[in-house]
Amino acid sequence: MNIRKKAIWNGQVIAESSDLVRVEGNDYFPVESLKKDFFKPSDTHTTCPWKGEASYYTIEVNGKENKDAAWYYPTAKDAAKAIEGRVAFWHGVEIVES
Repeated sequence: MNIRKKAIWNGQVIAESSDLVRVEGNDYFPVESLKKDFFKPSDTHTTCPWKGEASYYTIEVNGKENKDAAWYYPTAKDAAKAIEGRVAFWHGVEIVES
């Protein structure tokens, strides 16, 4: 049985799914589970030696911005294909069971 979780920031649910992939302590949500109105693409990119190049989203809820609080790997390396295109969170985004 998959556990349903939601990502919450600034009192707003910004993603919810039971189709999660957990890697290095982070829950990666399918992109379809995002409430897209809260996500703005960022120019930030970082590189992980085994996952590849990450891209970021800035989250905006009720006029407050959380820069680069979500990341994803548009083209993951072979070892990380399970999270390709999925989104994970940090910077105060709370992940809770729903």
